[in-house]
Amino acid sequence: MKRTVAVIVMGVVAFAAIVLARLPASWVLPTAGANFSCTGVEGSIWSGYCSGLVVRGVGMGDLTWQLRPARLLLGKLAARIDLQHPPTTSLLADVEVGFGDTVVARNVTASLPLDPTLLPGAPQAVTGTLHVNLTLARVTKQGVVRDLKGRIEARNIVDSSGDVTPLGSFAVTFPGGASEPTGAVQDLGGPLAVQGKLVLTPQPGYDLSGYVTPRPSAVPALVNAIEFLGTPDDQGRREFALSGTY
Repeated sequence: MKRTVAVIVMGVVAFAAIVLARLPASWVLPTAGANFSCTGVEGSIWSGYCSGLVVRGVGMGDLTWQLRPARLLLGKLAARIDLQHPPTTSLLADVEVGFGDTVVARNVTASLPLDPTLLPGAPQAVTGTLHVNLTLARVTKQGVVRDLKGRIEARNIVDSSGDVTPLGSFAVTFPGGASEPTGAVQDLGGPLAVQGKLVLTPQPGYDLSGYVTPRPSAVPALVNAIEFLGTPDDQGRREFALSGTY
């Protein structure tokens, strides 16, 4: 009797596994009327393709995913995701969520425009591109960043709030492991020499501080704007500080 019950249970489990493995992704992912939708869905829930992904009314491109079934045994939902929206946006990452409130992403590479439709809170008058290369990111579902390890670059930043003013390119490097993720900020050339730090706070928010010095290539309007930061130190640097929430 015990052997018969065991065979039946194993048969039911095997049948359920086959059904899940062949479950069409279109049965799970909505095609209209949700916070996210797809124009078309192909493949299975384990390995699939969403064309024309829209998130909260914003077109994001085409999404491909590959679930990692073995992680389910540990109570984790994990997947390799690939988002492509040529020619401006791409994202590749290993993402994992569990029973807690934290989303973990590893091996993240991304390129996207500095655009308020994609990045709420980004200044309307500032343009450029972001390039992300992170080995680890831990973010709560409420948007609080718990840990970051890797590098984020903001390239070819231009301020168009008045005259069109090139600001240059900048990078922030996070070593990881801090109680509040803290990154070293530096310029990558251009009209401004910048050194500082960026602290991501639990509100969620940020504290940005450091020193800035105009280079000879800085236009007069940019030099005048920096003079409002106060008296320079003996190295010609002016201190700046900026805080906010997002």
